[in-house]
Amino acid sequence: MSRSDTARFRHHQAILVAAIVALIGALPLAGARAYLLPVLLAPLTVAVWAWRAGTDADVRGLRVRALAGQRRIPWDQVVELGSDPRGRAVARLDDGRRLVLPAVRREDLPRLVAAAGRGGTEPAQ
Repeated sequence: MSRSDTARFRHHQAILVAAIVALIGALPLAGARAYLLPVLLAPLTVAVWAWRAGTDADVRGLRVRALAGQRRIPWDQVVELGSDPRGRAVARLDDGRRLVLPAVRREDLPRLVAAAGRGGTEPAQ
């Protein structure tokens, strides 16, 4: 399976740019005193999260990526795809849990369903 068969959903790259600018801005502060070095951790953590976090969908299932880990969910565990009142995409799993899909919005649901190979299905609202 090629990467072109995978629908990738990521947060807006402006978050990454803002984190890098904040990191550069924090350098003089962190360089002033050794006990201020942990100030660099906040923008660095946000930068890594913005670069890594998101959702990948293909015919095998969903891969939900966070700051430090990832979870693979096969399509046979997904009972329903819908959205919450804030416009975020939510997957209801066969065990009753609801999983908010990072970086996937309500308007992205048709593309998510198409990546599953189920293009004719209308997502639940």
